[in-house]
Amino acid sequence: MASVGASLHRARAPVRRALTAAPATLRCLATIPPAEPNATPKRKTYFKDSTVAPFSDFLGTSSQAQALGPTDAYELRTAEVGPKGKKRTITRLPEWLKTPIPSGNDNFKSIKKDLRGLNLHTVCEEARCPNISECWGGSDKSAATATIMLMGDTCTRGCRFCSVKTNRAPAPLDPHEPEHTAEALARWGLGYVVLTSVDRDDLADGGARHFAETIRKIKQKKPSLLVEALTGDFMGDLDMVKIVAESGLDVYAHNVETVEALTPYVRDRRATFRQSLAVLKHVKEVRGKEGIITKTSIMLGLGEQEHEVMDALRELRKADVDVVTFGQYMRPTKRHLKVEKYVTPDEFEMWRQRALDMGFLYCASGPLVRSSYKAGEAFIENVLRKRKAGVAVEGDAGKSAAGLEAETRV
Repeated sequence: MASVGASLHRARAPVRRALTAAPATLRCLATIPPAEPNATPKRKTYFKDSTVAPFSDFLGTSSQAQALGPTDAYELRTAEVGPKGKKRTITRLPEWLKTPIPSGNDNFKSIKKDLRGLNLHTVCEEARCPNISECWGGSDKSAATATIMLMGDTCTRGCRFCSVKTNRAPAPLDPHEPEHTAEALARWGLGYVVLTSVDRDDLADGGARHFAETIRKIKQKKPSLLVEALTGDFMGDLDMVKIVAESGLDVYAHNVETVEALTPYVRDRRATFRQSLAVLKHVKEVRGKEGIITKTSIMLGLGEQEHEVMDALRELRKADVDVVTFGQYMRPTKRHLKVEKYVTPDEFEMWRQRALDMGFLYCASGPLVRSSYKAGEAFIENVLRKRKAGVAVEGDAGKSAAGLEAETRV
C-alpha cells in the first residue's frame, strides 16, 4: 500500500509543478482581454451593470444619449438577411415608405373574392403596390376599390422597374372579360374606377378594341360611373389611341414613367418619351381640351436630375396634360433597377407646388403615390361632375389647383 501511495504522489507532482510554474501572463476564460491599440472606442452607455436593466434606466437616459456616429447610423439603416454563409446587406426603408400589411377586413375579402370568382386581375397585386391594404380595405364600401388590369397578367414588354410577368406570346384574350369587369364594378357600388392593362404587342390592335369594349360595357351597366383608363402606347399607333379615347371614358392616363434621358434604361426599348407624349397629345386632339382629362405619372428616385424633371413637366404642359403624379420608385426584386435615392416628403411637396405653378389642374405627389392611387380620384371626380353638369370649373379659368383640391376635401 505504501508503494502505491508513493506512486500516486510522484504522478501528481508534475501537475503541481506545471501549475505553479505557469507564467503570469496566462489568462483564464474569465479574465478581460486587453484592449486593441487601434480599436475605435464604443459609444458610451448609461445602463447599470445588471442582468436586466430596469425601466427607469431607459427613461433616465433618453435625453442624455449621444448623437449617432456614421458607423452606428449605418448599422441602423442596414440589416443582414439570408441563410448562413449567404448573407447580404440590405438597406432598411425610411419610415415614410412603410405601409401596413394587407388586412383581412370585410372589404378586402369581398374584393378579393369577386376578383377570383370572375377571373380578373389587378395591378395592385401584379405590380406589388404598397397601397393595396388602404385601397382594398377602405373604411366603407364606397371607399374600397381596386385597379382592374385587363388582357391578362402577362405583358409582352420588359420594363426594368415593373414586376408584372413578361412573355412574347401571352395567353389569348378572355372574350368574357369585358362583361365580367362591368359586373364586378357595378357590384362594388363605386363612383370612380381605374382600368389598366398589360402591353399586348402580340395583337394587331394592341388590345385597343378589347379595352374600348370593356369601357362600353361598364357604361351600359352604370352610366354614372366615371372611368379612368391607364393604357399603353399601342406602339405609337394613334388610330388605336383614338379607339380607346372615343369609347366613353372620362380620364385617359398614359405614363411617361421617367425623364427622357433615363427612358431607354428604365422602360422597354419599344417605348420612348416622345411616343408617350404623342399619345397624350392625340387624346386631346380627338376629344378636345375640355372633353376629357389626361393624366400621366413620373417615378422619382431613379437617378433623375432636377432640370430633367422640369424639362419633362414643360413637355407635358405643351401636350395639354391636365394631371401629373409623382411617386417613389420601389425596387420590386433584386433583378430590377436599384433605387438611386429615397426622395423625402419635403421634396415631393416641392414638385407638387412646381407642377401647380406650371398650370397643371392637379398634382398628387408623395412617396407612396401611384398613377392609379385613389388619392386624386375625389378631386378629378369633382371636376368631371361639374363639367358634366355644365358648371364652370374655376380651376380651368385660373383658380389654383391647390384651391380646388382644398375645396374637394371639404
